[in-house]
Amino acid sequence: FLNYNWTSCLIIYQNDAFGNGGATAITNAFLKNGLGIAGTIVFDIVTLRLQDNLNDVLTASPTRIVVLWVNPPYVPSIIQNALDYDLIGPNYLWITSASFDLSNFNQTYYPNLIGLLNLEPTVASVANAPINAVLLNAAFDLWNQYEPETFPGRNNVNDYAFFAFDAAWTLVQSLQKFCSITSNTSSCISLSNATYCFDRFLFNSNTLFDIINNMEFLGVSGHIQFSANTTDRINGSYYVANNIQYSPTGINFVQALSYSDSTGWQRNTSTQLIWPGNTLAPPTSGAKLQGVKLILGLIQSTQYTNIINVTDALGNTTTQLVGYVPDLINLLQTKLGFIPDIRLAPSNHTYNGLVDSVVNGVYDLVVADLTVTANRRKKVDFSNSIFDNSVRLVIRTQPDIQVALFSFLNPLSWDLWLLIIGTLIFGSILICIVERVANERLREKSHSAAYLMIIWYTFGNFMGRDVELQPKTIAGRLISSAMFFLTLVIIASYTANLASQLTISKSQPIISGIDDIKNGKVPSNRIGLLVGSASLEYYLTELSGGNPNYYPLYSRDQIYQSLLDDKIDVGFIDTGNAEYMTNDVYCNLTIAGSGFNVGIFAIPMRKGWIYGNDLDVALLLLRESGDLNNLYAKWFQYKNCPDNSVSTAAIDSRALIGLFMVFGIVCMLSIFIFAWGKLHMTKKLTGRIYRIIDSLNKKCHSAREDAKKISHDSEIRELEAVNIGNF
Repeated sequence: FLNYNWTSCLIIYQNDAFGNGGATAITNAFLKNGLGIAGTIVFDIVTLRLQDNLNDVLTASPTRIVVLWVNPPYVPSIIQNALDYDLIGPNYLWITSASFDLSNFNQTYYPNLIGLLNLEPTVASVANAPINAVLLNAAFDLWNQYEPETFPGRNNVNDYAFFAFDAAWTLVQSLQKFCSITSNTSSCISLSNATYCFDRFLFNSNTLFDIINNMEFLGVSGHIQFSANTTDRINGSYYVANNIQYSPTGINFVQALSYSDSTGWQRNTSTQLIWPGNTLAPPTSGAKLQGVKLILGLIQSTQYTNIINVTDALGNTTTQLVGYVPDLINLLQTKLGFIPDIRLAPSNHTYNGLVDSVVNGVYDLVVADLTVTANRRKKVDFSNSIFDNSVRLVIRTQPDIQVALFSFLNPLSWDLWLLIIGTLIFGSILICIVERVANERLREKSHSAAYLMIIWYTFGNFMGRDVELQPKTIAGRLISSAMFFLTLVIIASYTANLASQLTISKSQPIISGIDDIKNGKVPSNRIGLLVGSASLEYYLTELSGGNPNYYPLYSRDQIYQSLLDDKIDVGFIDTGNAEYMTNDVYCNLTIAGSGFNVGIFAIPMRKGWIYGNDLDVALLLLRESGDLNNLYAKWFQYKNCPDNSVSTAAIDSRALIGLFMVFGIVCMLSIFIFAWGKLHMTKKLTGRIYRIIDSLNKKCHSAREDAKKISHDSEIRELEAVNIGNF
């Protein structure tokens, strides 16, 4: 049982000392090892009948393992009775304490008998443990010498003959030792003189028992040693488990397992262990749902159990159940093999009413979004969790601001930021042009230094800083004034929009969680609760002190509609339904705070339902394999609603285009003034140049005239000198 994780069994035993003692020993051993006895049936050795109806007891029992503790002559009739009720086979494992003749059964029962186990004590040689071969050969020789007509041969001696010999040999040796320590050897085995034979006893019997308990030797069946604390041999118990299997001649017992105190259970390497149903997979001890018809109660609930109309190729319309629950039933049916009879509960049925329907036998099970509560546990048992649940508070949507790392840039659009940067650069270039010559602080610097100073001046003006650079020209002063006005408007707009965003981001919903409900932030008559639900039990127990001061509603859709119609301010909804409806259907509703009253949805069943363990194991396998998580993702995590959070609109360039147009006009006027001034200066410079040129021309003409005159006078003097010389 421990090796195969079996937890319980049912015992059939005969009503005599052998049967009662065996049943008691098995029960004590099971309880000592944490195992259970699911029930017992007594076989009457006088009437040769079971005292209870085998079919009624076994089909209603939570175990499917039967231990048959009767003498060999009674085994076939009990096995045939079980075969007639189909209680031996794939769903039941029988373990007998005695072998029996298989040829007595009809061949049609052979498939059912496959896998049955027969557990019997055996000798040490079968378990490859040592025996006293010398003593065994001497015993065989004595038997063959004095009773050759009863000697079956060395290989055909029954194991119980070995046990009987070792018992007799133990008694012989103990009496021999007992008499050796007794002063009067003639009276060492004296008995009391009671008239009734069963009242007679051996004098000094306690001394004899002490000798037996302290005796140890190697016998023909194995190691022999006893103790006062147990009826079993110490380190000398050997067993075999024979398994009914197919053979060329039909079916036979085949040794599949062997046991010794030193090694425990060992498999026969040359033989496979075959289990009921002719399978290699070990059975479990609990009742199985395979082939069992179950009446399943369901209730319509969004995403858990939805009703849809399906039209086939011929145009016929039928209703079909879809959702988390029908999918779960399909998974369980695949694993467990039960036959479902699905019945939809009336729409006005409450969840507490579903529990009562299980108690009254209307349904075998209810598969729904039904919360496990203390009050419901008093009426029914529950399976393992089919859905991890909590209660959520649903309210009308209060959008939240999206806050990002660079949210401080959000008040203005990116095109406006680029326009501002471009305007600053353009204004810097323009001021540099108009002030470069007229401003002495700029004349003293290089071109690059002057431009950097102008950029600092422009940026400082934009940021409201006092920069020690005063424009000297009219154009420069106009550009500076326009830039100051532009800065004033942009900063005012930026500040207003930033303040608006921060104000929105700090807005809070009507409540932030269950603590606000406890503190009375919402009037009790504005709290919507589903009648007959676990949420209502929580509210009455934990919040209102039993006062029914809530707003009663009779379906989840009524809760959502009442929120939209402003009849209530908050509704209590289970987490799965709340998440789906606020993500996919009611986009203007949202969930406030985290879940509370954490619990589970589970399947209610009648108290002591025999298939509960089989169902629990299947649900655990579905959870471990991730199938339950996949169902949750399929039916509840779909998001169709847009994000409720909002981003405030940034001021774009179009909103301030007029401001930049004014700045552009001022810049154009400044350029015109600058150009006009430059033109006027050019005209004055040109007049001065013309006058200088005219003066230079006059001086050149006068110089030419003087040169001509000097040259003429020189020629006359030279002619006069020549004439005088000639003369």
